[in-house]
Amino acid sequence: MMQETSVVVDDDNSDRQFVNALARGLEILRCFQPGKAYLTNAELSRETGFPKPTVSRLTYTLCKLGYLEFSEHLGKYLLAPGVLGLGYSMLANLDVRNLARPAMQELAEYSRVSVAIGVRDRLSMIYVETCRSSARVTLRLDVGSRIPIATTSMGKALICGMPQAERDVLMDEIRDADPENWPRIKADLEKAQDDYERLGFCIALGEWQPEIRAVGVPLLGVRGEKQMAFNCGGPAYLLARDKLETDLGPRLVELVRNVEKNMGG
Repeated sequence: MMQETSVVVDDDNSDRQFVNALARGLEILRCFQPGKAYLTNAELSRETGFPKPTVSRLTYTLCKLGYLEFSEHLGKYLLAPGVLGLGYSMLANLDVRNLARPAMQELAEYSRVSVAIGVRDRLSMIYVETCRSSARVTLRLDVGSRIPIATTSMGKALICGMPQAERDVLMDEIRDADPENWPRIKADLEKAQDDYERLGFCIALGEWQPEIRAVGVPLLGVRGEKQMAFNCGGPAYLLARDKLETDLGPRLVELVRNVEKNMGG
C-alpha cells in the first residue's frame, strides 16, 4: 500500500526560514483522517515519529488554540471546530467551484454518475466539490474525501498536466512510497500519459477500486488556482470503456476547457 510522504522536519536548522514547531503541529493535525478520528499521544507519536514529550506539548498547544479537543471518556484527541473554519475558508475562496457547479451537475445527470473537483495534497487528491446525479446508484464520495493520486483518473490527469520537471519529482515520490508496486504503477502512468496526449483525458478502469471506472481532466493555466483536476466516474457496470472514451471523456474535456476560458486561463 502506498504511504503518504511526510514533511521533512529541519532538525539541523539549515533552513532558517523553516519553523520546526509549526511544521510538527501541522503534521499532528494531518494524522486525523477518515478511520482515524480519535488518536492518543502514543498513536500520534507512532504516526509522526516525533518523541512522546514533543507530541504531548503539541497536542496541549493545539487544544489551547481550538484545533484539537480531548475526549475524557475515550482518553483520545479529535479535531476541533477550529480546523473546520480553516477548511471552510479555503473552500469559499475557490472560485472554480461556483463557476463549474452548474455544468458539473448537468454532466452528472446526463451520465447518471458523479462529477467532482479535487486538489493535490502530497500523494492524494482531496475532493473540494462534487455533484451527484439523481440516480439511486452513484459514487458516494463527499467534499473532503481523499483518493490516491497514482491510481485514479483524477490523480493521473493532474500528473499528466504537470510540467515535466515537476512530474518527474512527483513520480520519484510515488516510487519511493510504494517500491513493491512501482513497476505496475509506472506502466499504468505511462499509459495514462499516452491517453492524455491522444484523447485529452485519462481513464481509470478499476486500478484504485475494481468496481469503479472514471475519466479525469486537469485544470490548466488558471492563475491563482491550486493544482486540481476534474473527474466523472461511478460503478463499472454503468461505464463501459467505449462510453468513457467516446462520450464522457470528451464531455468532461469540454466542461473543463470552458471553465478555464471563463476564469481567464
